[in-house]
Amino acid sequence: MTDALELAYWIVAGPLALVYLYGGGVKVVRSREGLRPMMAWVDTTPMPAVRAIGVIEVLGAIGLILPPLTGTAPWLALAAAIGFVVLQIGATRVHLNLGDRRIALNITLLVAAGATVWLATTWL
Repeated sequence: MTDALELAYWIVAGPLALVYLYGGGVKVVRSREGLRPMMAWVDTTPMPAVRAIGVIEVLGAIGLILPPLTGTAPWLALAAAIGFVVLQIGATRVHLNLGDRRIALNITLLVAAGATVWLATTWL
């Protein structure tokens, strides 16, 4: 990977990983009542599914950072980024199906994950 592309990867993937690390961690540890003010969709989703999404987000965040940082199995970063694209497509659909048109964050995360996919392919 060239230095410029590597820097671009970290500029995009670093904050993306932080967002998912925080958001996933919150889903894992907070109650439905604690999540409701931030995530109205939790009322229509079983808590085991909310917790599973949180675990997936935390693992995906780790997948964006550790493989390229250590040089071990860098394809995992690409897999994590693709997973976040799929996750945000699903999240956007859930919001729209519930009549929630506030999807700017979802679209932003989708674009960032898509950019991360592209940047991750530069070292494979």
